[in-house]
Amino acid sequence: MPISQALVTRYFQLLVNRQFTEAQRELERLKQKIQKTEWNRGYFRALRGMYLSRKNNNDSYAFFSKLDLSDKVALHAYRKEFLEHMQNGLHGDFDRGYFSAWADCMRILSRMDIPSASQKNTNEPEKGTIERLKSDKSQATMANFLTDGEPVLSDSGSLNDGVD
Repeated sequence: MPISQALVTRYFQLLVNRQFTEAQRELERLKQKIQKTEWNRGYFRALRGMYLSRKNNNDSYAFFSKLDLSDKVALHAYRKEFLEHMQNGLHGDFDRGYFSAWADCMRILSRMDIPSASQKNTNEPEKGTIERLKSDKSQATMANFLTDGEPVLSDSGSLNDGVD
């Protein structure tokens, strides 16, 4: 029985969104459903390695931690490279399964709409501005009181205790 692409797609989506508990469940579900072949063992080992690399995310040598998930051109180039390794007859079944998992990962990631790191930080307030709760315009958050010991000035130029 071939590996379910629906389960694999869901697994990659969970990894990207850093939902590790659910990703672990999907990985166990995949492990139970696949046949015990060398190709599947390589495929599964790659999936498990992706999980560990994404979860730890502090290994500067790991491919997954250096990968820009929003760069579609690079993802397509990596997929092409992994497919070449997968089709190379010099590699054994384990290796071809391993590279196949990475090729599938690049295919799925390139189809996902993942914001770049610079787009993720656009919602952060600028230093020196008063951050307010969205539901109540008259309330300030604790961040306003945790400035570097400097008083906060309101728009009118008067001393402000963080509440307008």
